[in-house]
Amino acid sequence: MVKVEEQMALLSRGADEIIQEDELRERIASGKPLRVKAGFDPTAPDLHLGHTVLINKLRQFQELGHHVMFLIGDFTGLIGDPTGKSATRPPLTPEEIERNAETYKEQVFKILDPDKTEVVFNSSWMNKLGAAGMIKLASQYTVARMLERDDFDKRYRANQPIAVHEFLYPLVQGYDSVAMEADVELGGTDQKFNLLMGRTLQKAHGQRPQICLTMPILEGLDGVQKMSKSLKNYVGVNDAPGDMYRKLLSIPDVLTWRYFELLSLIGTKDLLMLKERCAKGVVDGVEWVHEFDYDRFCSRLYDCRDSGAKNLDIKEVLSEEAGLISSVQDAKKLLAGELVARFHDAQAAIVAPRSAGNLTALGEIPDNVPEVEVVLEEGDEIHVVPLLRLAGLAQNGKAAKDVFGRGAVYVDGAQLTEERSFARGESAVIQAGKKKIARVTIK
Repeated sequence: MVKVEEQMALLSRGADEIIQEDELRERIASGKPLRVKAGFDPTAPDLHLGHTVLINKLRQFQELGHHVMFLIGDFTGLIGDPTGKSATRPPLTPEEIERNAETYKEQVFKILDPDKTEVVFNSSWMNKLGAAGMIKLASQYTVARMLERDDFDKRYRANQPIAVHEFLYPLVQGYDSVAMEADVELGGTDQKFNLLMGRTLQKAHGQRPQICLTMPILEGLDGVQKMSKSLKNYVGVNDAPGDMYRKLLSIPDVLTWRYFELLSLIGTKDLLMLKERCAKGVVDGVEWVHEFDYDRFCSRLYDCRDSGAKNLDIKEVLSEEAGLISSVQDAKKLLAGELVARFHDAQAAIVAPRSAGNLTALGEIPDNVPEVEVVLEEGDEIHVVPLLRLAGLAQNGKAAKDVFGRGAVYVDGAQLTEERSFARGESAVIQAGKKKIARVTIK
């Protein structure tokens, strides 16, 4: 059995809050496998990487020998989760829920071990509860306490309608924990109220209250808003390998380490060392000039395919390959290759950079490239970042820095990997991201 403090270190990685941490430590120390729950309403057919933050944490519990329960909220989906909503959310039809639930089961087993996962549906106990049982459940919480919830409070103060059935959602989610006899429930930070409801209802039913472990909400590719399919800033679990690779290489540099922490199998110590090296641009005190060998990395992942301890082998490969990296862009390639291999396979990771629509296509110069002149008001040369802005290839200075920082600037078909200036009289085809390209002449 893994030591208590080692388990706590792994389980707390990336976590926003553990309520109560001392209770979790105590239950782990008992040596009895914990019953660990996380619920997902099948509101859409596809999962994205934001959803996998919780599923990755479930996998960690699973690897430590605990009993993982993946709850599909086919009953709660009929109500509609009001979390973060400024208006009543339209419920799904039973047919939509059934279709989406099937795809969820298929996708989660790209992360979880199917032989060690209990998949449950909350309709199996909620349908039996009946009207009388629901009334009894509703009597265990007050309207005043319900209005303490932030989103309900905001809507109430703004005189926006709150339907009575919306109050039932946190009650039903809390009752799920009673029915499942959960020791631990995982949820996003926005689910804290609902998770605490589980503790309250378990106490009312004579059970030991669950530990609540909240995980951060993963920002999307824009680096600002949470990952969401509706916002088109997501990376889907079922995205094509080339698309997944391209999207991950496009994340803002400042989000790189957050994505690693919440999505990667890399060890915590290895991640800290990688982050430090990239900040300094050196490996073992020496400036590192060798480019990360992505093909070699993927080939090593391919060699892991027949191993019975696949994830452990991937962790070892990640540790060794991370030791050769000292740039954020190469770190992104490491992350992209890992996730493509895990959600598809290692062969897909090998060909991902050459798949249609990925960043290597940035080097291709189309016919009829528009021409732009940039007139220097002073000096004989201009740095690439202000040049991108003046040439209309970036909306502003911040956008120019970002597109350059993530390695998406190409000059005459070659990726620009280091800072440079352009001289008066120079002309070059400059590409900034997939959609901006022009032959720029400096005058």
